[in-house]
Amino acid sequence: MEFCVLFGGASFEHEISIVSAIALKEVLKDRIKYFIFLDENHHFYLIEASNMHSKYFAQIKEKKLPPLILTHNGLLKNSFLGAKIIELPLVINLVHGGDGEDGKLASLLEFYRIAFIGPRIEASVLSYNKYLTKLYAKDLGVKTLDYVLLNEKNRANALDLIGFNFPFIVKPSNAGSSLGVNVVKEEKELNYALDSAFEYSKEVLIEPFIQGVKEYNLAGCKIKKDFCFSYVEEPNKQEFLDFKQKYLDFSRNKAPKANLSNALEEQLKENFKKLYNDLFDGAIIRCDFFVIENEVYLNEINPIPGSLANYLFDDFKTTLENLAQSLPKTPKIQIKNSYLLQIQKNK
Repeated sequence: MEFCVLFGGASFEHEISIVSAIALKEVLKDRIKYFIFLDENHHFYLIEASNMHSKYFAQIKEKKLPPLILTHNGLLKNSFLGAKIIELPLVINLVHGGDGEDGKLASLLEFYRIAFIGPRIEASVLSYNKYLTKLYAKDLGVKTLDYVLLNEKNRANALDLIGFNFPFIVKPSNAGSSLGVNVVKEEKELNYALDSAFEYSKEVLIEPFIQGVKEYNLAGCKIKKDFCFSYVEEPNKQEFLDFKQKYLDFSRNKAPKANLSNALEEQLKENFKKLYNDLFDGAIIRCDFFVIENEVYLNEINPIPGSLANYLFDDFKTTLENLAQSLPKTPKIQIKNSYLLQIQKNK
């Protein structure tokens, strides 16, 4: 089976997406037929496999690549010989952050009836916004940490609104990859943390920070009616996973398995199933959990994990190919115009 990797995007995580695509190339190799790069101006470009390395993208603005146009079932390439349609194999949405995880690309791909692996529109919206994720989890009976939601209007009253003690963690509501995230240990650090978070999002979440909390990551997908899980990873961290720890290291081949009881692993999987539900059909996602006093709490849902979290799966290629055979289908609406014909007849 062949794939097309779509990466880049106009987001703060643009470079992360490039690194993610380069890492996935090393895993899937010649199964990837096309690499489609989306730049910050929303232009699509075809990238040769031989150019999938960091040095090329560091100088890509100097390249004069012909832009492509997204159309039904593929991409349109114009040349002096005329327009040509590049028919795409199954697309892997690997655009992190805005564009890829907020639902924009899912909307475009669905609109043009291009089959893809990745979160659909509703799943993107609920997982990209951390506040909406908390509401979604609560509705499903999945625990999350206490929080305060701030915007520019109420940020001046932050300390009055926060109902928990220092330290706490400040994070943008609409950004991933630990961008704009800071741990605040005393009052004098708060303004800087808020300024940093508001650079990435109009809303900011504040949660209690628990030093040394156990954190476990679990990736997976649903194939037909059965779940396929990765093994559970326990991130090796000192305080919290910053940008470098989280994303400049996902090109690794394997991550160490967590040492946890069967009962706890089953709890993590049950919470994952609740969150994945039918909403994330067609996507490989990663859920990051906290375990506090033997209770499982959702930290966040990553709808497009770095390199699709391939390093957490024992047989990632088979998982991907099986998922490709189990994608959600959008029913085609038959337009008959019978109502319009009846109106015309009655005139």
